Amino acid sequence: MSSFLVSTKKYSYADFLPFFLGPVKISLAKESEKNIKRSQKYLLHNLKENRSIYGVNTGLGNLSQVIIDSDDIEKLQINLVRSHASGIGEPLSLGVVRTVIFLKLLTFAKGYSGVSLELVKKIIQLFNKDVLPVIPKRGSVGASGDLAPLGHMALVLIGEGEVFFKGKRLKTALALERTKIKPLSLKPKEGLSLINGTQVSTAIAIKTLLDGKNLLFSADIAGAVSVENSF
Repeated sequence: MSSFLVSTKKYSYADFLPFFLGPVKISLAKESEKNIKRSQKYLLHNLKENRSIYGVNTGLGNLSQVIIDSDDIEKLQINLVRSHASGIGEPLSLGVVRTVIFLKLLTFAKGYSGVSLELVKKIIQLFNKDVLPVIPKRGSVGASGDLAPLGHMALVLIGEGEVFFKGKRLKTALALERTKIKPLSLKPKEGLSLINGTQVSTAIAIKTLLDGKNLLFSADIAGAVSVENSF
């Protein structure tokens, strides 16, 4: 089984091939742990100073001038995830889902998202148990990225939605019970950080590149065999 390190290292699309062949193992680099801790510490400091942070202690869009009460900050993050998990249609392939999750972790590893180390470790724990969210192929919201599909990815962390586990599609709560994994309570900004981004679009692009490479390779072989057969 292949293993990958969640770090600030740059990856080529070709590096993601193992994600489409089956389960892989991932771990978090020490440097990335420090980046994540520093980022969350900075976020919490600014909240303590009562500074307005969009989507964290304010509303969103036209409600950006509305200040969210400190008691409701974590509730806002949960509601963000639930409200955006509105996709429909057949689910994305497991290879794409694995790639989506790893790409999201690579984003967090840079240390600019404000999420907790607990959240990142929970994602890795689920990933390594191959508990993968059911992400519908169709649907998104606005221009902030892949909000709807990433909403479905994030639902799993709070024990909601559906997952694929051991070849079966089932409720997340049941899969967590079987793997003895506890769901999370989202902290400030975590819902926003989970649903914002283009990891789904990027994962689909990676799959397209890998498939295209196979097609070109197959075309070369077919052409070569055809030439040899003509003599």
